[in-house]
Amino acid sequence: MNYIEISVFTTTESSEAVSYILEDEGAAGVAIEDPNDFISLNHNKTDWDYVEPELIQAMGTDVKVKGYFPETVYSAALLENIQSRVDSLSDFGLNKGKGELATRIVKEEDWSTAWKQYFKPFKAGERVVVKPTWESYDGQDDDIVVEIDPGMAFGTGNHETTLMCIKLLERYIKKGYKVYDVGCGSGILGITAAKLGAHSVLCVDLDGVACKVAAENVSVNKEDDKIKVKNCNLLDAASAKADLIVANIIADIIMDFTPQALLFLKPGRVFISSGIILDRQDEVIKELKKHGFDILEIEQMGEWCAIAAKRD
Repeated sequence: MNYIEISVFTTTESSEAVSYILEDEGAAGVAIEDPNDFISLNHNKTDWDYVEPELIQAMGTDVKVKGYFPETVYSAALLENIQSRVDSLSDFGLNKGKGELATRIVKEEDWSTAWKQYFKPFKAGERVVVKPTWESYDGQDDDIVVEIDPGMAFGTGNHETTLMCIKLLERYIKKGYKVYDVGCGSGILGITAAKLGAHSVLCVDLDGVACKVAAENVSVNKEDDKIKVKNCNLLDAASAKADLIVANIIADIIMDFTPQALLFLKPGRVFISSGIILDRQDEVIKELKKHGFDILEIEQMGEWCAIAAKRD
């Protein structure tokens, strides 16, 4: 089956919001191609295996968010609706950049595998190393290796929002914890939590494709006994209180989700939120405090921030 690739030319600031728009409009998969991710990670050769310079150069300077739609669901009306929603990002204070759209027809095998040349093993935290399933890696004895094949979920872990979550998980996960990973994508954060000592992890995502990929990655990492993956909205599948909740989504959804996070978090435990553009940081902090959370620390990387907050 062929797919229609819709590319949105935007900025790092708006990339997560554009990704959400494409997913909400029915994309079977979404990829964020941000040259800044590769440039920043490639500076430190201990954190990132060598990436061919011509690959980075070929990406250009624009951030491209690509959504893949089956030919059977693609239409001119769909394209117009996506364009309208991208144009409206400025109403929310986001810099959409060019905001232009481009389309092309691709075969399934092309879009699902061609990007793999960009994904190499890298150090995501103090101990956590993210390794593609098809790559080899010789690391240190105390490395915690998370193997990932993003498939159509495109969650490689190299985005700043994910890196900050991994660093915060390293600090706050304790052995035996029950963890909820909200908006799990490829499952990288939930798997990281399990490998850091969590006893029970629930990974949830509204995207069925992401859930399928996450479940496959859970099996690859041999964490099936600890991790369950559910296709649902936020914590609709949860029943008990967790020791830690991590949500790498976007600011608006995090603020809407905060009351539910409070409901499903044990007193004194930690809620890690990420995917927050710096301009929205104070707004999210205000919402967290409004619902009784104390701010423990704020990580900042690039144009993004992640917040660790404790429930009273």
